[in-house]
Amino acid sequence: MAKILLVEDDTNLAFLVKMQLEQGRHLVDHVDTGLNAISQLKMASYELVILDWMLPDISGIDMCRQYRGTGGRTPILMLTARGSIDDKATGLNAGADDYLVKPFHPVELNARVQALLRRPQSYAGKVLTVRDIELDTEAGRVFRATQEIDLTSKEFSLLELLMRYPNQSFTLETILSRVWQSDSTASVDTVRTHMKTLRRKLGDTEENGIIRTKRGAGYRIVDQ
Repeated sequence: MAKILLVEDDTNLAFLVKMQLEQGRHLVDHVDTGLNAISQLKMASYELVILDWMLPDISGIDMCRQYRGTGGRTPILMLTARGSIDDKATGLNAGADDYLVKPFHPVELNARVQALLRRPQSYAGKVLTVRDIELDTEAGRVFRATQEIDLTSKEFSLLELLMRYPNQSFTLETILSRVWQSDSTASVDTVRTHMKTLRRKLGDTEENGIIRTKRGAGYRIVDQ
């Protein structure tokens, strides 16, 4: 399950896309203008934005550039009837992560959505920073207060997921599907064990740690 923002001014298409996504157990908010989308992204956290190119106020391209220019990192799937190579390049260069040409089949939509949700790192800088923690996504190194911390690959992926979405809670099940993906031997207990070790290595405590736990909501990293 993911929280998705759908930005589409075609009422009929928006209804069909929203219904398709909700059948996949996703939570979908729908807006029909670029300015409403920018406002919505400031108020709520999303795991994916599905963005139409042609909108009644500002274009999806301009909205994408504006969002990326302010540091927005949520993956963006661009929808458009423009199918040329140059158009695709324009969309990707504006900051979109993927591109889907109308008309499209629901199966392809679902496949592209799932692919983007499996890689939350799709748009972000090389170094992620939350308070005194720095994570270098390319070098695979983590520092806290300039002190390097030795993490396993799974611990690194756990921390990266949380740091890409500060203040957003992830349930054990969501973390399991994101970090362990097709590993059938892993379980929610696996997540708990790795999270406990990660917090110990970070020097975190239950009372005032940078990683917080809330019953029923899961884990989140707090940026202040």
